[in-house]
Amino acid sequence: MDNNAPIEKTKLQNVKKIIIVASGKGGVGKSTVAAGIAMNLASEGYSTGLLDADVYGPSLPLLFNLKDKRPLVVDKEGKSYLVPFVSYGIKLMSIGFLVDTKQPLVWRGPKASSGISQLITDTLWGDLDFLIIDTPPGTGDIHLTLLQNFESDGVIFVTTPQNMAMDDVEKAISMYKNEVIGIPVIGVVENMSWFTPKEHPTEKYYLFGKGGGEKISNDFNIPLLAQIPVNETIGINCDSGKMNELMLDVQVYDAFKKITDSII
Repeated sequence: MDNNAPIEKTKLQNVKKIIIVASGKGGVGKSTVAAGIAMNLASEGYSTGLLDADVYGPSLPLLFNLKDKRPLVVDKEGKSYLVPFVSYGIKLMSIGFLVDTKQPLVWRGPKASSGISQLITDTLWGDLDFLIIDTPPGTGDIHLTLLQNFESDGVIFVTTPQNMAMDDVEKAISMYKNEVIGIPVIGVVENMSWFTPKEHPTEKYYLFGKGGGEKISNDFNIPLLAQIPVNETIGINCDSGKMNELMLDVQVYDAFKKITDSII
């Protein structure tokens, strides 16, 4: 990449703010965090969209109980556009709505990047206060496409307390803070910070270690936005597409409230 070459980024019409959610490591609950952020923003009265940019492992159809659903396609000014689904007041779009999720998506990097760009620009988002983009793990082509091609307003990183997760998120933070293509880092969210049994809400068990999010916050001088606990019902709610029930847990709701307050 030529560091001296100017980069022209697309500003999405009618979308005020684009917030990227990234992790570096898979399996840290990034998609759940992105969905929770979108739900909380929508509940605060903000017009919110959620784009699932993980072309190889889309989670949004499962999280919102929309598996095997296909979006409506409409013509507008001689061009075809996708109509996003709406759930809990959030406009939703995912590559998972367009392909057979039971089959692997065999796309090389350039095709994946082109596909995500089309998904962003060819969806009828309407007027949005926030578009939340859930990215795939790592620091590959999708991330570069978003950073180089679109005007984004900030990124939130998700990690668990484990050293293995922290190693990868540190690489992702360094990429997003690149002075040529980087964007502002809003902060880091530590997910699965501790396990709290539903019947004993005051108890905490640190199953995956402790202090990972705080270490990243200190090392990179970025805010630790929230620590999200895990309990036995969170996985069930996500797998059954009942994202609304996720927020019934007071600790989980409070954590997402802190994140969205930081975004706002």
